[in-house]
Amino acid sequence: MGESLLNESPGRRIPQAQRLRDLLEDAIVEGHYAPGDRLDPEALARQYQCSRTPIREALTQLAASGMVKVAPKRGTFVARLSVTELVERFEVMAELEGMCGRLAARRMNDDALATLQKAQAACRQCMLEGDINGYYYENGEFHRLIYEGSHNAFLAQEARRLHAMLKPYRRLQLHARHRLESSWCEHERIVAALMAGDAETAQCELRGHVLLQGERFNDLVASMQRLGQAHA
Repeated sequence: MGESLLNESPGRRIPQAQRLRDLLEDAIVEGHYAPGDRLDPEALARQYQCSRTPIREALTQLAASGMVKVAPKRGTFVARLSVTELVERFEVMAELEGMCGRLAARRMNDDALATLQKAQAACRQCMLEGDINGYYYENGEFHRLIYEGSHNAFLAQEARRLHAMLKPYRRLQLHARHRLESSWCEHERIVAALMAGDAETAQCELRGHVLLQGERFNDLVASMQRLGQAHA
């Protein structure tokens, strides 16, 4: 169920609760836990061979992102999200990221742009190595820098919140054939627009980078159908 992730991407030190959250996100998206399933902290602690403290922290993070729901006196349950609900969230995420890109193109200074280029270089290294999990983490840093580069605290906060909610599905897309390479190429166009201070192009590129359309939409629908069939 993805336990090997605990030992992957050694170049980046990831807190245990975060790694457990990632494992649980993957398990939910891949259908090991169906929408409505109860997540028992004691059982999860035994499964992942850890104490209940990081499990509780991971579940709290998942609840904040909307992946799970906490029912008082009943427990924690996998949230029920339909394909339509996920697509709606990706549509909003695309608009938020586009806004961040438009503002960042006008407001990022040379130091911030240099840091973004380093993040893109780290993404490239993971892409060349075929390291999907490593790319996933570096990709998160790439987007975070753009959110911060907007210099709009409220917008950055909302973008981070929705990004967290969609993280498992964004990771799932990276497993699609050639998606790692195409994602990095999209990053290149985004960086070029930001470096040039081209606000309109940066907005358009970031929006298209996130928006579900064409084959990416079909891939998501297929993954959700497989999840449903696994628990029919």
